[in-house]
Amino acid sequence: MIFHPTTLADCWLIDLEPRGDERGFFARTMCRDEFAAHGIVTDYAQQNLSLSRETGTLRGMHFQRGEHVEAKLVRAIRGTILDVIVDLREGSPSHMRHEAFELSGDNRRALYVPPGFAHGFQTLTPDCEVLYSVSAPYAPGAEGGLRHDDPALGISWPLPVAVISPKDAAWPLLAERAEALPF
Repeated sequence: MIFHPTTLADCWLIDLEPRGDERGFFARTMCRDEFAAHGIVTDYAQQNLSLSRETGTLRGMHFQRGEHVEAKLVRAIRGTILDVIVDLREGSPSHMRHEAFELSGDNRRALYVPPGFAHGFQTLTPDCEVLYSVSAPYAPGAEGGLRHDDPALGISWPLPVAVISPKDAAWPLLAERAEALPF
C-alpha cells in the first residue's frame, strides 16, 4: 500500500499496490503493521456497505460522540463519490478545515478518517456502493452531524443535491448550535 498524507492532520489517502499477471491482480487493502506505523487505527468493530442509486445523492456529514467516537476506513467499490471530511478536533492544526477526495471503484483508493472528524460523501455516478469499516459500533444516541451546506464550512459540492435524508438536511448550522462540538 502507498500512504499519502493529506492537508488534514492524521488523515491518509491509501493507494493499492496491485501485483498482476494474466489472471488479474492481487493487492492488500489492510495491513495491521503498516497501518499502525502510520498512526492508523487497526481494530475495526463494524463494516458497513451503502448503495446510493441516484447521482447527486448526499450522505453526511456524520460523526459520533463520547466513547462511541469512531475512525473510518472508506472505499468506493462501485461508482465514483466525492468524499469530504471536516476536522472537528479542538487543538488540531487543521481544526474546522475540510478536504475532499474522489474515491471510485476504478481508482480503488481508500480514505482513512481518524476519530474526531465529520464525514460525508456525494455520489458522482449512479449506483454507487461504498464500503467502510468503523472502529466503534453505531450508537444512535451518540450520533451527530453538520449541515452539508453550512456557509461556515464552505464545502463546494460538485453537483446539486438530488437526494438527502431528512435528518441530514436538518442538522443545525454551526452558528445556530446550542452546544459546542464534542471534540
